[in-house]
Amino acid sequence: MQDTSPEAPGSPSVGATPDGESAAGEQPVKPVIRAAAAKRANASVIGMIIALALSIGAFLPVVLMNPSPKSDGYRPDINVSAIAQNAEGVAGFTPVTPETGDTFRSNYARWESGSGSGVATWEVGYLTPKESFIGLVQTRQANPTWLLQQTKNAPVTGTRTAGGRDWQLRDTGKGEKSMVLDYRGTTVILTGPAQLEEFSVLAAAVVKSLEGNPAATVSPSATPAS
Repeated sequence: MQDTSPEAPGSPSVGATPDGESAAGEQPVKPVIRAAAAKRANASVIGMIIALALSIGAFLPVVLMNPSPKSDGYRPDINVSAIAQNAEGVAGFTPVTPETGDTFRSNYARWESGSGSGVATWEVGYLTPKESFIGLVQTRQANPTWLLQQTKNAPVTGTRTAGGRDWQLRDTGKGEKSMVLDYRGTTVILTGPAQLEEFSVLAAAVVKSLEGNPAATVSPSATPAS
């Protein structure tokens, strides 16, 4: 006798599995990207690649023209004596050019007319053997206010002998220090974070240069030609 009773509620229908697959084992239909959408997506990716390539091409010449410094640091070859000779005619004194061999390297040398401070100066920067720095300033127009500015308001902490002369020692207590010498008509200030031993070596070379130069007697005039 044929069973005509209704199916129990919630029971799966004939020909279908509980997870939605057909009885024949057919897999669910996977979504397919239309050709137009795929073309637009590819176009966006290609556009990004082109933009990136253009950006690299724009910055590459700048990088090539400005290479990274070498591991031993940038050490320009400054002819201090030649620049000093150019400044001598207007400085009112012979600028010091301390001879330190290859131990100290200069990274700038210049004559400053003092248009802002009112004190004309001869300035040289030195890289020390221990990769520190000492700045040299020489003038025949020193005054107390200018001196405090040059030494960063550091108090006098004693004296230090170098080159047979007693230099005034000033120390900020924060690494920066200065050695000051009034000799043969000019004032020389050495300032920087270098060790005192390196200060003494440079100071001795400064004294030797001062003793080999004539004392300052001529009033300064205009700035030298560049």
